[in-house]
Amino acid sequence: MTHIGLTGGIGSGKSTVAKLFRKRGAYIIDIDAIAHLVEKPGGMVWNSIVECFGSEILNKDSTINREILGGIVFQDSEKLKKLNDIVHPAVFDEWLRELNNIAGKDENAIVISDIPLLIETGWNRAVDVVILVYVSPDVQEERIMKRNGYSYKEAQERLKSQMPMDDKVPFADFVINNEGTMEETGAIVDRIWEKLSDKERNAKDRGMTK
Repeated sequence: MTHIGLTGGIGSGKSTVAKLFRKRGAYIIDIDAIAHLVEKPGGMVWNSIVECFGSEILNKDSTINREILGGIVFQDSEKLKKLNDIVHPAVFDEWLRELNNIAGKDENAIVISDIPLLIETGWNRAVDVVILVYVSPDVQEERIMKRNGYSYKEAQERLKSQMPMDDKVPFADFVINNEGTMEETGAIVDRIWEKLSDKERNAKDRGMTK
């Protein structure tokens, strides 16, 4: 099995790139989806989050309002750290569980984990390959203001909460510039997919000759 960490910054288009890899045969693990799972009412960290940040972060159905919570933590680095300290261990455990499930079904799988904070958390050390989806900070800002309806100040708060995109480049084995057309991005994905497939085939061949 080859395990790839797919990362980038907010507004970089990681989810779109993940879908392109899925079409080519990759298994996709969405870390944001795992975070939603552990944060839902009855989930592993729901009680701890509510105890830390108060019931005002809840919707009427007791689900966590991520916009309200985000508005709290992205203005205060200490509060963001508290949230991450609660959520990340539970997400990591679920992530490993999903990986093991895939490995049990397909030992030659190419698995791509979509992880926004792959490098910030140090989880890049747990993958075989790192792929960075890159756009400039100006493009990030423009996209999230349009997509999420954020003000300039809100967009800046979220960008500042993450490692600058240029600082992530040295950690990446592959960089996908996602400022062009879908066809251009798809062509880059095709080239990377061919290399990943070769890597997995070579690993399989080495295993057969032992």
